Amino acid sequence: MTYPSDLLKGQSALVTGGSSGIGEAIARYLAKAGAAVAINYNSSPEPAQKLADTIQTEGGRAIAVKANVSQEDDVKAMFSQVCQEFGTIDILINNSGIQKDAPFLDMTLEQWNQVIAVNLTGQFLCAREAAQEFLRRGIRPEISSAAGKIISISSVHEVIPWAGHVNYAASKGGVSLLMKSIAQELAPYNIRVNSIAPGAIKTAINRPAWETPEAEAELLKLIPYGRVGEVDDIAKAAVWLASDESDYVHGTTLFVDGGMTLYPEFAEGG
Repeated sequence: MTYPSDLLKGQSALVTGGSSGIGEAIARYLAKAGAAVAINYNSSPEPAQKLADTIQTEGGRAIAVKANVSQEDDVKAMFSQVCQEFGTIDILINNSGIQKDAPFLDMTLEQWNQVIAVNLTGQFLCAREAAQEFLRRGIRPEISSAAGKIISISSVHEVIPWAGHVNYAASKGGVSLLMKSIAQELAPYNIRVNSIAPGAIKTAINRPAWETPEAEAELLKLIPYGRVGEVDDIAKAAVWLASDESDYVHGTTLFVDGGMTLYPEFAEGG
């Protein structure tokens, strides 16, 4: 599906972790739909700046912004920079996430804390700053029927346990109720809050799971729909949730997973 180039016209978006993988695809699609896009990165500016340059070459508007989303001062400075550049912010894509995998019995407190700090605390800090700006500015009916939109990028592992990845699964389970609780609180202000929970998506972080035919065949045993997801699958869903096309969708998780959460192991003889 190709969205109209004016679907998000006049709106500005911040995509955390926007310089690669799912975040990069979402930034590209938001820009194609007419939004000005701030692309957040933490350590390496080159990919984020390259993406921003590409979007601008294609006629869009984009900037790269540095911040560690787990640090409150960084987050406040990032939002200040985005609002100074774009005037305000209409859409937050809470995408930043990391993995520090280890068996539970071997997992260190540092590994636990690092993942919770970025994946969960980072979403809290960014959502809070976005909501404060939405409330300050209020609804602009000529732009959107909502005062603002917050979209959390979660994972199928907010509901599927994942041995060997307890910090990651716990962080995504936390994202689920963080999103729903924020949605409950902010609904009276016409601030829409939702999540997207990707399944197996072809990104660099999970390349070994799909790169070879053998690995992909093994992975497909978990995906009833018969293909591994692409980053564009998530980006298209994000644009829809950011637009007024989904104006009555609030406080829900959209699973984009090819049926992975259907627990295909139980399809026969369960």
